Amino acid sequence: MSISDRVRVKDVRVLSKARYLLTSTTFDYRRANGEWQTQIRETYDRGNGAVLLPYNLKTRTIVLVRQFRYPAFANGYDDLLIEAAAGMLDDAAPEQRIRAEAEEEIGYRLDHVRKVFEAFMTPGAVTEKLHFFVAEYDATMRIGAGGGLADEGEDIEVLELAIDEALAMISDGRIVDAKTIMLLQYAALHLFR
Repeated sequence: MSISDRVRVKDVRVLSKARYLLTSTTFDYRRANGEWQTQIRETYDRGNGAVLLPYNLKTRTIVLVRQFRYPAFANGYDDLLIEAAAGMLDDAAPEQRIRAEAEEEIGYRLDHVRKVFEAFMTPGAVTEKLHFFVAEYDATMRIGAGGGLADEGEDIEVLELAIDEALAMISDGRIVDAKTIMLLQYAALHLFR
């Protein structure tokens, strides 16, 4: 039996269509014991995205960004977030979108990006799936300062860090962004061995 055989959607109400779509869905779900149970879930659909960790094996460095994130601030985080460059797909292919984000946010035109995995980041409430990429970089690939698009509200600082420093920043709490932690751990396990 597939999951679609275990779900019967009864009602979907749109709660907001401001920037993205927020709905409340009432459905029946067939539990493992065969019993049907009515559940209600709010779902935030913001589309899918892509995220990138540029790395340089020779210099043992990576490139991250630092920027303001209102939801983190609203949850008590009183600092700028250090993150891997990322963006929403907006109907583009994941590789195409992440190449554009690299140029906009960090100022690098990368020769080759490699997808390493996909993951749902908050599957209990948000539909978003991220496509995770890594790419080798060097100074010759720098085409600009980065910083993002001001008309989209981006005010991004580009950080080039030693991989060991970035990993230490996870341990001491300076890096608290999940997608970034995942890519840094991937780099530690598979790239900088």
